[in-house]
Amino acid sequence: MTLQNLSEQDDAEVILRSRDDPEQFAALFDRHARQIHLYVARRLGTQAADDIVAETFLAAFRRRGSYDPDARLARPWLYGIATRLIARHRRDEERLLRALSRTGAEPLPEPLGDVVTRRVAAQGEERRLLAALAALSPRDRDVLLLVAWEDMSLEEAAQALGIPAGTARSRMHRARKKIKAVLPAEEEN
Repeated sequence: MTLQNLSEQDDAEVILRSRDDPEQFAALFDRHARQIHLYVARRLGTQAADDIVAETFLAAFRRRGSYDPDARLARPWLYGIATRLIARHRRDEERLLRALSRTGAEPLPEPLGDVVTRRVAAQGEERRLLAALAALSPRDRDVLLLVAWEDMSLEEAAQALGIPAGTARSRMHRARKKIKAVLPAEEEN
C-alpha cells in the first residue's frame, strides 16, 4: 500500500488495517497529533501536552480493536481520549496538592516565585543564545549541540560526526568560548 493510498483512506480504514499491520496506525498519528497537541496545550500547557498526546495515541492504539468502523473520522474519539486524560491529569494534580497541604511538604524544590522569575529571565537569554548559536560555524555548532542537547560525550560526538576526538574537543572549546562571550553579561545582571 502506497503513502498516497493511505492518505486517501478514512480513519476507520486506517484503524482496521492497523489491526493486522500495526505500523498503519502511524497515519492516524500524522493526521491528528498536531491538532490534539494544540488542544491539550491550551488546556494544560505545552510541557504536559507532549505527555498527554503520547498517552492519547498509546491508548488509542491499544483500543483500536474495539474501534467502531462506522465512525469514519477518528478525531472525536481521539479528542475524547485526550479529554479524559486531561481530567485524570488534573485530578492527580489536585490529589497531590491536597496531600501536600495535609503534610506541609514543599511541592517544589524551590518557591514557585523563584521558578517563574528564573524562567522569565531564561526567555530573555534565549534570544541571545540563539543568535550566538547562529553565529557559530556549522561544524562547531554540530559538536556543541550533540553534547548539550543530545547528552553525548565529546568522543561520541566525534564518532557521530566522523572526526577525530581532538578535533571535536577544539570545536567544542571554540563554541563554548563564543557562547560564553554572549552569556556572562546576562548572568551578571
